[in-house]
Amino acid sequence: MATPTIASNAQPHVTLGARWKRFGFGENARMAFDTLRNHKMRSFLTVLGVVIGVAAQIFVASILVGFDSSMREMLESFGANTLFIQRFNPGIHTGRLSAEERQRKVLTLEDGEAIKELCPSVAEVDVEIFQDWWSNPRNITARSGGHEVFSIDHSGTLPTYEVVHNAPTQEGRWFTDAENEHRADVVVIGAGIEDALFPGHDAIGKNILIDGINYTIVGVLEKRKQYLISDDSQDKIAKVPYRTYQKHHPQDHEGFIAAMAFPGKMAQAQDEVTNVLRVRRRVPPNQPNNFGIDSADAIADQFRQIMSMTFLMTIVVSSIGLLVGGVGVMNIMLMSVTERTHEIGVRKAIGAKKGDIIRQFLTEAIVLTGAGGVVGVIFGMLGAKGISMIFTTLSTSVPLWAVISGVAVAMSVGLFFGMYPAVKAARLDPVEALRYE
Repeated sequence: MATPTIASNAQPHVTLGARWKRFGFGENARMAFDTLRNHKMRSFLTVLGVVIGVAAQIFVASILVGFDSSMREMLESFGANTLFIQRFNPGIHTGRLSAEERQRKVLTLEDGEAIKELCPSVAEVDVEIFQDWWSNPRNITARSGGHEVFSIDHSGTLPTYEVVHNAPTQEGRWFTDAENEHRADVVVIGAGIEDALFPGHDAIGKNILIDGINYTIVGVLEKRKQYLISDDSQDKIAKVPYRTYQKHHPQDHEGFIAAMAFPGKMAQAQDEVTNVLRVRRRVPPNQPNNFGIDSADAIADQFRQIMSMTFLMTIVVSSIGLLVGGVGVMNIMLMSVTERTHEIGVRKAIGAKKGDIIRQFLTEAIVLTGAGGVVGVIFGMLGAKGISMIFTTLSTSVPLWAVISGVAVAMSVGLFFGMYPAVKAARLDPVEALRYE
């Protein structure tokens, strides 16, 4: 007896791989790469705008990331846990100081001593005194024998400068508290001054004229690492005891305080320093501070904001290249639709749906611009590498997010500008397309 056949409406299981094959993505991608290989020059010229736009983004991003890393490393080398206190507000001053800022009292040695005594979160304090750079600057020189160095950084400071500013000596020593109290004519110079005035010789114990005053060299600072761009100004410094400077330059009163906080106490130290200075400078409770406090983190954040604006402007400019590249992609895809009208008719005649045609042309557009994005990433990385080789003190680093976003943006351009040609191809009448020659 025959077994009866039972009809079933169950649908066969369709695997993800089968569905992917049904969509024809792999075939479309293969056809897109064939088009690239067969029309290399045309494809490159088509996506040249995309290449330039992505390369510019990668190039600028790598430089800015390198700038940020170098800036943070430089600031931390001068004291990662140090607060920098001055009588002016922190930030970049592009114009003249306001009347209120010019009338502010200078920071004094007594202010620094009060901070050390009254701020439990502060480990050590250094106070500097120097000329007024805002109203009456003068070019200070250092001389010895027949050699001379111009535009040096000359100031009076305390022996604590070595610890607070992370400034060890490579030769000799720092001056002592006793030398400060007795106003001894001793000086600690930077390595740049030693190289210029005493080439090939030990400077310790030698005499030097700084701003016309004779000092004995007791120490030479270690060379600072060069950051960002080659600049030896940070090695052209001459530090003398605070009271010695007062003795020789009674007309100079500008002050600067550096307060080194205990590890993990930066926020508390800043609050304590602010309270002490507000009381000492008699700032009313409803008035803002008449002094400025900065730190390595704060300065790095300010720098990062400037770099972010620069990167944003770069994005705007490079978008023009992406727009040009997108228009080129649309143009070449429309040309491709015209050239392959008969092929589209054949595909529709054997059962291809509108979605299949759209996916085919969108895949080609995305592959085209994606390839342009990859080429742009390579050019951008090569450009950044070239800059770091020319300017050896400028480090560059290509972040992964910039690479991913560059290629993703390029592919998005293909998706957006390839939509119109793809839809146009899908709407072709199969009969008319088959007749097209």
